[in-house]
Amino acid sequence: MSPAWAEASPEIEEIGITVKLFAIYQEVYGVGELRWTFAPGSPVAAVLDRVLQEHPELEPWRPCTGFGVNLQLAEASHPLAEGDEVVLLPPVNGG
Repeated sequence: MSPAWAEASPEIEEIGITVKLFAIYQEVYGVGELRWTFAPGSPVAAVLDRVLQEHPELEPWRPCTGFGVNLQLAEASHPLAEGDEVVLLPPVNGG
């Protein structure tokens, strides 16, 4: 009989992240923060894809939206991990 620690650990099927919303994204959702789940290793761009699925009227903002993960700028291909804080960075006006 194998010890309990030797058993294969179950694969993680979903990870939880926090999505911080600003500017147009916050206006559309009416909140400043969302909690979503994704498959482990999903690219940060999947967050924007989900936003645009839920709110297709935001599609014009896709090409000019940047990403932040855990207070660092990130490429669209950056893989998500459990507990990440993702920020969608649309352009802003004013001064």
